[in-house]
Amino acid sequence: MSHTITSLGELEALYGEVNRASLLKEADRIVPEYRALIEASPFAALATRGPEGLDCSPRGDGPGFVRVLDDKTLLLPDRRGNNRIDSLRNIVQDPAIALLFLIPGIGETLRVNGRAVISVDSELLESFSIDGKAPKSVIVITVETVFFQCARAILRSELWNPARHVPRESLPSAGQMLAALTNNEAGGEAYDRALPERQRTTLY
Repeated sequence: MSHTITSLGELEALYGEVNRASLLKEADRIVPEYRALIEASPFAALATRGPEGLDCSPRGDGPGFVRVLDDKTLLLPDRRGNNRIDSLRNIVQDPAIALLFLIPGIGETLRVNGRAVISVDSELLESFSIDGKAPKSVIVITVETVFFQCARAILRSELWNPARHVPRESLPSAGQMLAALTNNEAGGEAYDRALPERQRTTLY
């Protein structure tokens, strides 16, 4: 195709010189300013890769749910889910990971790249217990690079603007999607009716 970029040289020529501040903001550790963002964040996207390809998974809990152990180490509890364990499968086979932290109402996001292992140390698991329920594992992340991302994407998307919130009824529900994808083997109205209570009682 004549209109595709096929080399780094072409790509760099298209975009021009890198903004110096965007390079200076990158650190190889968690500085106090970056720690403040992590401790305020209730949500992160976790990206991993493995032999079968890439995966990006939402992770969330109370602000600071990703614990800063020290300036090179983060601890991410793996809370109850659907047991697909796509991210964990990838980490076992390839430790490279990336995190993108979001903070409600704040435009800047925080990006962390590093390497991870999965711990099942009983004392560590217990330290993350909520309502007497410990996670099955904790992802221990060694930080390699960390930097904040400017607010342009949040501003363009108006992500935190309540007036832009999408009404739930305007999109397919979980039950409707499951029913369509399984030829009604799973999902449906009964699934949707039971879902809120099931999610409430199985958060941890």
